[in-house]
Amino acid sequence: MCLHFDSKKQSKWDDNMKKRILVVDDEEPIQELIKVYLSPLNAEIYPAFTGEDALKMYEEMMRMGKKPDLVIMDLKLPGIDGIETIKRLLRIDPEALIYGFTAFSNSVWASRMLKAGAKKVIPRSMGFNGLKELVQEVIERRTVLIH
Repeated sequence: MCLHFDSKKQSKWDDNMKKRILVVDDEEPIQELIKVYLSPLNAEIYPAFTGEDALKMYEEMMRMGKKPDLVIMDLKLPGIDGIETIKRLLRIDPEALIYGFTAFSNSVWASRMLKAGAKKVIPRSMGFNGLKELVQEVIERRTVLIH
């Protein structure tokens, strides 16, 4: 059975379809903004403030049968950076869907995120509404493909 969504309408997911998004960013205000802007998508947002925390959280979520549907990754993090975190996440789960979200989207570092395995690097200049629209498109497309 395939589910189809009207992208102009707000997504509604039942509890079994609620999407899980792991947001990895060391700045609490950015975490809060992402949570606010993604809240209309009715997704569960899991914050991680370091790469190490993201790895632990991802593994724990997988053990609980709640694998993240999407990971939004900052580049500059304390401890291991976003690039190394992407590499390690993909060792844990080669099918992890990771998108970079960084102010450094036009840098050599952004290209390294892609080389490490990020599907796309979203520039922060796109804004949080732009991020929300892209995330909505990704999770709806993923739902259609899975069902």
